[in-house]
Amino acid sequence: MIVYLRILKESFNFAINALRNNKLRTFLSLVGVTIGIFSIIAILAAVDSLKREIEGSMSGLDNSTIIVARFSFGPTDVPRWKREQFPDVTYDEYQYVARNVPDVEAASYTLNVPNETIKYEDKQVDNVPIGAVTEDYYNIEALQLSAGRFFNAAESNSGAPIIVLGYQIAQELFGGSEQALGKKVRVYGRKFTVIGVLKKEGAGLFGNSKDTTMWMPVNVVRRIYGANNPSTFPQIVIKPEDDVDNEEFIALLKQQLRLKRGLRTDEIDTFFVNQLQGFADFIDNITGQMNLIGLVISGFSLLVGGFGIANIMFVSVKERTNLIGIQKSLGAKNKFILLQFLFEAVILAIIGGLIGLFLVFIVSILASQFTGDFEFVLSPWNMFIGTAISAVIGLISGILPAISASRLDPVEAIRTGM
Repeated sequence: MIVYLRILKESFNFAINALRNNKLRTFLSLVGVTIGIFSIIAILAAVDSLKREIEGSMSGLDNSTIIVARFSFGPTDVPRWKREQFPDVTYDEYQYVARNVPDVEAASYTLNVPNETIKYEDKQVDNVPIGAVTEDYYNIEALQLSAGRFFNAAESNSGAPIIVLGYQIAQELFGGSEQALGKKVRVYGRKFTVIGVLKKEGAGLFGNSKDTTMWMPVNVVRRIYGANNPSTFPQIVIKPEDDVDNEEFIALLKQQLRLKRGLRTDEIDTFFVNQLQGFADFIDNITGQMNLIGLVISGFSLLVGGFGIANIMFVSVKERTNLIGIQKSLGAKNKFILLQFLFEAVILAIIGGLIGLFLVFIVSILASQFTGDFEFVLSPWNMFIGTAISAVIGLISGILPAISASRLDPVEAIRTGM
């Protein structure tokens, strides 16, 4: 063990000397490794950060959650022209599903509507997302309140003029959650009474967050927008009970919706049943493909870097031929010479890799600042991958120069060096 530590120490010193004595040559040799590691880790970190944001934005929803709409959240075999003819899901269909489909833990009718401005006295917050939902959505997404309550079934059905605010909205308008309760705010030119404030959640995907959202009964929004308004996107969100077979549940759900719409057996479904698990799998597939493409592209940089490391090691062997001959004449074994040059190649490659990781770290800080709420994260696992790849590149690039150095004849090596 002491011998190997001594080899490692000497190889590190040789590598540092190579950097000092041949700065330009070493720099050019390590550029490929640095760029390659930077590219790979930057891509991995970007994809991981994007995936983390997507998963975080869906964290309140169970993977078994089902969303019924006229759009598919993933690839579909239904032609686009036919999909565009599908009708929106209706409030009556939501009520029908809630009454007739068994094993439903919670069901909600939601409308995706344009953002609005909310005002309180002389204060206002612009471009606020609206959660137009029925009362059960509180249980589907496991919303948590810091003050007050969510609206109940009677208020939802009647379309009562009440509202639940996200944490940040309450802070901007009232300075706190408790201060917001009972206050009347103005949205759509109408007055709504604040009955609850959600707990602070933090930033979500691309800046979206429950903190910056306001929630109100869907029926009050339906009255404002009217029926069949193209600017709304209705959905039925369903959470099955925990012990239910999802395939059987979806089959029964489709059967009931087909019955409600009066579809014949030879007609296709005029709606899509989207499951979050399928959406999560779709996201995993997309991010996996992005990673693969990025790795292939970055691999070319690493290939160039590997040739650069091999080149500098062959030059190093030639420059130290005399020293190798002296070492072998003094009893140094081939393994000692082999490991010495291998360690040196690995150390040089790791130095290039660490420079690449440092650049990714700097870029991640700048990216997080310029993208606002999107957090670009360089994880310890990605740092480990970068270091490991650097070491492997150094090992592969240094193996041939190290073998050639270990096989030198000591007499010839000394004579050549002289």
